[in-house]
Amino acid sequence: MDDNRVQVVEGNLLDQNVEVIVNAWNRNIIPWWLLLPQGVSGAIKKKAGLVPFRELSKHGPIPLGGAVLTGSGRLPYKGIIHVAGINMLWRASQKSIQDSAYNAMKIVTEEGFNSIAFPIIGAGSGGFNREKALSIMLDALKQSISNADVIIVRYKK
Repeated sequence: MDDNRVQVVEGNLLDQNVEVIVNAWNRNIIPWWLLLPQGVSGAIKKKAGLVPFRELSKHGPIPLGGAVLTGSGRLPYKGIIHVAGINMLWRASQKSIQDSAYNAMKIVTEEGFNSIAFPIIGAGSGGFNREKALSIMLDALKQSISNADVIIVRYKK
């Protein structure tokens, strides 16, 4: 992927003008309705409604670092890509962050999306250092063959 297609911005993931957004999720083993989504997932659930999460539950367990596409509910996007960036102990690793970014971009390419916005995977409830997670994501995105425009959003209230 061309470095010029990736930009890092400060703001809110849900304010980005893109076709799809990424939800930093978990392995999807615990039913979504038992969880109180926080951070990115909580904001998505609040604005999108429950439909994307019900759809996500039908996919069953997601391998660590895997990615699943759902509809976007009440959000104005073409879809939400949910990535399993954290393990069962709510921890992210270099590999889970790297694989999550790569697999999200694989869906972008397969579905023909032109733009995507990511949160910094693993830096919230995953407990990973934000700058290191960002660096891992940028390296993973370089491996992607997509021509989509990518925005990585550093959350700012």
